[in-house]
Amino acid sequence: MEATPEEKGQQAPKPFDGTRADFELAYFSHDERSAAVLEDPGVRALIAALTGNSSYLARLLKVHPEWIEALFCVSPSQALDRLIGETADAINAPDQATLMKLLRLAKAKHAVLVASADITGIWTLEQVTDALTRLADVCVRVTLDWLVREAARKGQLLVPPETACCAESGIVILGMGKYGAGELNYSSDIDLVIFYEPDTLPLKEGIYDGEFCVKLGQGLVRIMQERTGEGYVFRTDLRLRPDPGATPIAVSLPAAEIYYESRGQNWERAAFIKARPVAGDLEAGARFLKGLEPYIWRRNLDFAAIADIHSMKRQIHAVQGHGHIAVAGHNIKLGRGGIREIEFFVQTQQLIAGGRDRDLRGKATVPMLYMLAQKKWISDQTASEMEAAYRFLRTLEHRLQMINDEQTQTLPSSDSGLDHVACFMGFETRDAFALVLTRHLENVQSHYAQLFETAPSLAEDGGSLVFTGTEDDPETLETLRRLGFHQASEISHIVRGWHTGRFAAPRSPR
Repeated sequence: MEATPEEKGQQAPKPFDGTRADFELAYFSHDERSAAVLEDPGVRALIAALTGNSSYLARLLKVHPEWIEALFCVSPSQALDRLIGETADAINAPDQATLMKLLRLAKAKHAVLVASADITGIWTLEQVTDALTRLADVCVRVTLDWLVREAARKGQLLVPPETACCAESGIVILGMGKYGAGELNYSSDIDLVIFYEPDTLPLKEGIYDGEFCVKLGQGLVRIMQERTGEGYVFRTDLRLRPDPGATPIAVSLPAAEIYYESRGQNWERAAFIKARPVAGDLEAGARFLKGLEPYIWRRNLDFAAIADIHSMKRQIHAVQGHGHIAVAGHNIKLGRGGIREIEFFVQTQQLIAGGRDRDLRGKATVPMLYMLAQKKWISDQTASEMEAAYRFLRTLEHRLQMINDEQTQTLPSSDSGLDHVACFMGFETRDAFALVLTRHLENVQSHYAQLFETAPSLAEDGGSLVFTGTEDDPETLETLRRLGFHQASEISHIVRGWHTGRFAAPRSPR
């Protein structure tokens, strides 16, 4: 793989399964499209690293040996630009089946490209996550515009199909979380929220905005995540919309504004730190986020808000695998010292200080660590150690997901599995890998423990009772069972409904 001067990287890791790597290289050497490219020792080492460490990537290259020539005869940046352009052309697909096939092939080809530039160090972490985000953006935009054109072809939208688009449609799709921040992981799902401006679309009489946008959203999700012979594009999550248990998957912008201004919770404020318009009417999306700034970035936090942030912090400790630092079987995202703690470390301080300081309103994790240091909220050493841990853990997350294209952040429990991961990370031994990993986890744990270290205990005498977010808290469910509730999950869901204001309360709506 050629690299421009600014893209020079390091050597690819050794193949963990050398036998499989040799077998695949012999197979590719008999394909006239890839044989010439494989004369380059660097390309051979890279293909060996890919196929000898990842059964998923080995399968893709076995089915598409022509990709070796297409991807490895130009620089990664050139290959990416070409692939994004090809994906954008899928807007011209004659039918949905063709569109789905084109997007899935683009996702698979992109997986090989990103893995290659990542494991050789040609791309930085930021370049890797940006490449992953760029593909998600083009896939979501192409799919949405194709669906709008299809609606015009069916006469549901009163515009010529060839000119139908979402530019001024009032349809707003926000990317949330890692997607909004441009920090997607290798096998990431994407978090979307769908809004619409009423009475903006030129719809056929008898078709209503909400009904149309709900069907549009359903079509988008189906095209993105339905598994076919070519795989899937992105798993898609729509649960970050206002009160997801009681609202349709597309919510009107006026209703959303009322909800966030009157009943929005602090975990939702944290989610909107990273929100970004990714498809549809981008200008309408930007206006909506601008209007939410007073809700997201409060100049003063009241005691209830600070207590809720404490609750959010403590709730992280309820997840499985968070009890102690480990290597075998440790969850490097949700576990102690993991990625989630780094992200939460940054976001909670942004919520507290960002209302008065616009410099602390950025979406990306690493730049905000150093901005917090610059503003004297944390020390330079803390920022440096947290950055180093974040880069190591995110890289490790990518390697875990490359092996079988699984959305996993859990390390293997077996010695052989850990040997594989250590090899893929470029370490000579499992012990050397474990030493570095443990140091990073301990650094994160130490800095994270100092955040709100005086916060009160989550559990009262009767046990833990937490109803923040969209998921059931395991310890809260156990507390409810001890209190005599046989349907603990249903009770938790009801109380979360009270928090969102879905049900009338004896006091004020808030």
